[in-house]
Amino acid sequence: MTSALYQRIDGSVYRQIYIVGDLHGCLSLLEEQLAKVAFDPSRDLLLSVGDLADRGPDSVGCLQLLNEPWFVCVRGNHEQMAIDAVNEENIPRWLRNGGDWFYALDEEAQEQAKALILQADALPHILELTTRKGKRIVVAHADYLSDEYIFDKPMEGYEVIWNRDRVNAALEGRYLPITGADAFYFGHTPVEHAMQFANQFYIDTGAVFGGYLTLKQLQ
Repeated sequence: MTSALYQRIDGSVYRQIYIVGDLHGCLSLLEEQLAKVAFDPSRDLLLSVGDLADRGPDSVGCLQLLNEPWFVCVRGNHEQMAIDAVNEENIPRWLRNGGDWFYALDEEAQEQAKALILQADALPHILELTTRKGKRIVVAHADYLSDEYIFDKPMEGYEVIWNRDRVNAALEGRYLPITGADAFYFGHTPVEHAMQFANQFYIDTGAVFGGYLTLKQLQ
């Protein structure tokens, strides 16, 4: 079992806080959205539901966001596939899922990309944000695997970044709130438009598949 890593953020120190859906290399779309809301890197914070790289035009550019002080990301399944592959584990799986960009880089660029990917191995699986008004918001890539949220509750990290049972049930009309927090934000499963089921929000609107990039304001 790979235990899920948790991280807490105090939102009161930021002016505005936003969350963005799966980027998958679509850096220019993100820049357009941030310009529309007059995002201020010195005072604002951007949260990400993970899956920064693969499939889109600028995987390296999106991974470089990990070095920006105004950007915080949870681990997605594409980060994990990349981490595994650069550690010589299950390379074919990453190639099947959009990791071919990495092997097309020259040696120097590949070393730089590898360093960014290894940085992603420190990313949390689950992020807890407390807003200025005291709202507790939880972010994970695919799901939070319990109907009751507790910070640091033991959980299988693999399932947090891959599991689609909850969203599939919700899409069939079966859903309940998750207790212990006000709202939960997930990506991973592409939806035609951002969707809410009880206190759960799904914001991967398939930007890399010809959809659009969802940016939502949390504070």
